[in-house]
Amino acid sequence: MSNYSFGIIIPARYGSQRFSGKPLALIGGVPMIVQTYRSAQKSNPSFGPVVATDDERISAVCDEYDIPFVMTSTDCPSGTDRIQEAVEKLNWDTEIIVNIQGDEPFIQAEQINILIDQFKNAETEIATLKKPLSTNELLENPNTVKIVTDVNNKALYFSRSVIPFNRSHHTNTYFRHLGMYAYKKDVLAEITKLAPSQLELVEMLEQLRWLENGYKISVGLTEFESPAVDTPADLEKAEKYYSKLSNSLG
Repeated sequence: MSNYSFGIIIPARYGSQRFSGKPLALIGGVPMIVQTYRSAQKSNPSFGPVVATDDERISAVCDEYDIPFVMTSTDCPSGTDRIQEAVEKLNWDTEIIVNIQGDEPFIQAEQINILIDQFKNAETEIATLKKPLSTNELLENPNTVKIVTDVNNKALYFSRSVIPFNRSHHTNTYFRHLGMYAYKKDVLAEITKLAPSQLELVEMLEQLRWLENGYKISVGLTEFESPAVDTPADLEKAEKYYSKLSNSLG
């Protein structure tokens, strides 16, 4: 468990180009947003978790499962903007805000603690996670975001392409970016005021906007592998993973 005070917000919108209604898709007979909330709870945050949504179908499910939520604007261009709006409404007395994507139903408390531990370095502005890529299928999948970091574990670049390109055929470990973030509260307010950047618009990756504007992203390492749900096809994998996990727990 981390010694730092932090709050967790889970942004959730109903509409999605790749998977409409994704937060309410069932895994083990339970909506995915509920599974994500329950997993996030295990890290014992100082505040939250709270779901931030603009959709009454999602808020109705939160009500049904007694999950706290905040209604946000339908005009939020990104999950980060939705997080910032929720922060303004919640007014939590904490310096660190954690953004857990609603499509990460199997997130581990240990991963959240690794994320928070990046703030032991006072210079950390934003933190995220990476893990070694396990298969060529994931490496070549544009829905799997790849990351490269410097010797101080700061992000150099994120891409949907394979990075680095292995021209020399030298032995290399590739890393997958896990889409969870922690921000200093004042930094979160700053980055949501930035205009979309060129690299962001090319790759459709919001975190590139932060890099282009000079923000430092500290990256923690996790070995834990679990299926995120980006597309309807991922839902079947998540269901199988859930069944295996349930069986192992007896």
